[in-house]
Amino acid sequence: MDKVSSLINKNVGDIYLKEPLSKHSSWRIGGPADLLIEPYTTEQILEIVRYADLMKIPTVVIGNGTNLLFSDEGFRGIIIKMGKNFSKYTIKGNRACAEAGIWTPKFAKILSDNGLSGLEHAIGIPGTLGGLVFMNGGSGGKCIGDIVKKIWVIDKNYNLISFSKSECDFSYRKSVFQDSNYIICKIELECEAGEKENIKFEMRNILDNRKNKFPLNYPNCGSVFLSNPVVNDTFAPPGKLIEEAGLKGYQVGGAQISEKHANFIVNLGNATAKDVISIVQYALKIVYQRYGLYLESEIKYVGEMGDLKSLDEVGIIE
Repeated sequence: MDKVSSLINKNVGDIYLKEPLSKHSSWRIGGPADLLIEPYTTEQILEIVRYADLMKIPTVVIGNGTNLLFSDEGFRGIIIKMGKNFSKYTIKGNRACAEAGIWTPKFAKILSDNGLSGLEHAIGIPGTLGGLVFMNGGSGGKCIGDIVKKIWVIDKNYNLISFSKSECDFSYRKSVFQDSNYIICKIELECEAGEKENIKFEMRNILDNRKNKFPLNYPNCGSVFLSNPVVNDTFAPPGKLIEEAGLKGYQVGGAQISEKHANFIVNLGNATAKDVISIVQYALKIVYQRYGLYLESEIKYVGEMGDLKSLDEVGIIE
């Protein structure tokens, strides 16, 4: 805490001490972070990162916390949240440029209002645009990488550099940013002109389908396990495999494999990270025993000291 206290009086954005990470997780799980900062500018992000590196303070950059599970003990360092403060955008012709913190459904609606098509598939994904790019997220067989034109990031030398689409190395739920320390700051998309009403009609259908299919009445992080098209063709989607293994409704503490969709783990009200990890490990074991298949997770676990692991790689926490 002593190390982070020097940042409190600096102009680096909105600062929160001992901030419960459960407030910044779609699962509503997580202990307190020593410091959480919501910057407004790239310059503020640079100042935070330089200071954290100089003082050797663990730092994690988050968006809406949709694909993250935070430790029950919280985080002993600085959380940089790219959210509403960092969400400016511009639109010129078919090109749309936005900062990483813009909420994806909001931006999808903005594009539709401007007669731009390409982001409809993400209308129901409750995360930031930066997080979507990091994961190459999407739905209905589409990914954000399909329409990316350019990405601006902060590199390890504190320079703002750009990546073209081909340099992002997009593949199914993968990008070059997952295996690096780059901080995604701004995204340029190349959209297609379309009829506003047709675009909005498609988005309404997507939202209706998500409402009927997914357990949106409980806190969750979306799909826990990767629905890899190759695996799906050989076996079945993860939710189907987990359901056929008889695990729908399986519960540990306040966490439960959803009775509505088995690839969702929901927080029934008082779930802990330990509860979720116990369920994930049990599901991994049962599915492997039944099918000889080891499922991968698209969720990252953020440990107390900032270590990030895929949820399928995290052992049972005693």
